[in-house]
Amino acid sequence: MRAPRRIGMVLLLCLPACIVMAEPAQVDVQPFALLPEDVRYPEGLAVAPDSGEVFVGTFDARTPAEQRNNQVLRFSAEGALLARKAFGATPLTGLAVAGGQLYILNFGAGSLQRLPLDFDQESAVETLTTFPSLKPSAPDARAVNNPDGSQDRIEFGSSGMPAPNGMVFDRAGNLYVSDSFKGAILRVADATRCRPCKAEVLARDPLLATSGFLPFGANGLAFSADESLLYINNAGDGRVLRMRMRSGTPEVLAESLPGADGLMFHQGLLWVAANQVDQIVALNERGLPVAKIGAFFGLADDGTPRGLLFPASTAIQGGRMLVTNLALPLTEASGDEWEERVTRWSLVQFSLPANLPGENQ
Repeated sequence: MRAPRRIGMVLLLCLPACIVMAEPAQVDVQPFALLPEDVRYPEGLAVAPDSGEVFVGTFDARTPAEQRNNQVLRFSAEGALLARKAFGATPLTGLAVAGGQLYILNFGAGSLQRLPLDFDQESAVETLTTFPSLKPSAPDARAVNNPDGSQDRIEFGSSGMPAPNGMVFDRAGNLYVSDSFKGAILRVADATRCRPCKAEVLARDPLLATSGFLPFGANGLAFSADESLLYINNAGDGRVLRMRMRSGTPEVLAESLPGADGLMFHQGLLWVAANQVDQIVALNERGLPVAKIGAFFGLADDGTPRGLLFPASTAIQGGRMLVTNLALPLTEASGDEWEERVTRWSLVQFSLPANLPGENQ
């Protein structure tokens, strides 16, 4: 999640939101929708391909739990609130639309759930599966080679608590889910039709775990165009990994992406929500950054972030990208994070830049 800033806000407030390439172009990040006043911390995001309606899930993990007000919200394609469904104390992470249903990762309950796309507050939530405990509870140790020839050994710990975070469907209707605490990728076969469903381990590897400041390892997921590669963000390590589906072994594709959170593959590019630097970064399939969009520009009069603040997820709606500003304070200190000053939470949007270098360029 997020480390405290050490930047000069006076200078930052004066800069325009921009995209950085070989030939920089300007991309404005604009408001899209406000969350209701009693709802905070938008995390998961999905768009219905037919109607353009927008779905948002919240990661409200405040303590005590009685303070929490987790919701799934449904907005029109233009950003008007249409419906809301309460989930109470259990924080939510990934959302996805498939088979005419909205799929929800209930992080707090450790389960996969779904709602009809036209849900309202009376709609029943269907639980498809509860994610299993794994043995051992933590992945194997990771060896790190140092420049001086020495080697570090990172030992991972885990209480065994499931931490379903990111998800992606393949074209056959199988669902892939990251577990951020156990260093695992899970597979739910035939997820659009199974009832009940069963989650099985597809991969488990030290590269999917983290000992970083952000306690979340494997996070956002995306497939390559031919679905031969599964891309995986490791938020705590600030990396994008790739895994060939036949081998099941992840490898590092790109680094230095602090807080690599939501992940999307679109038109030959990987779009990474780098939540620690308030940017959306586009990578080609070699891991080369070809665009960096957005920044934080202080708070608007209504208490919402201007630009990006802790972006967590992205979704495509026509020719624009929508982004959740999670704006979640993390440090124990008081007064060191702009997230603490946010009083209203929002979604933002920007037009997709034209003529970005795509696949293998």
